[in-house]
Amino acid sequence: MSSTVVGYIAAVLGVTAFVPQAWRVVKTRDTHSLSTPMWIVECLAFAAWVTYGVLLDEWPIILPNSICFLLSAFILTMKVAPRTVRERIADTLDPAPR
Repeated sequence: MSSTVVGYIAAVLGVTAFVPQAWRVVKTRDTHSLSTPMWIVECLAFAAWVTYGVLLDEWPIILPNSICFLLSAFILTMKVAPRTVRERIADTLDPAPR
């Protein structure tokens, strides 16, 4: 198995790990138990990984870390946004009644 294949497998697993948390935030609108400093550091870490991947021109690093950055930034936004904004965003993404 090539290192690129291992990289893409790791990428899929890494992105998959973030999706349930982001969807939980949308469904419950609850971010109380999430740590703001942790999500700030998470966003910074993914931004650094994307930069590193770009410098190396390595798509198995760039692609998943870009997606994880976006998911982390979304979760952080939902954490720091006022409740009315959080509700509006969540209603847009999941218009079904709770």
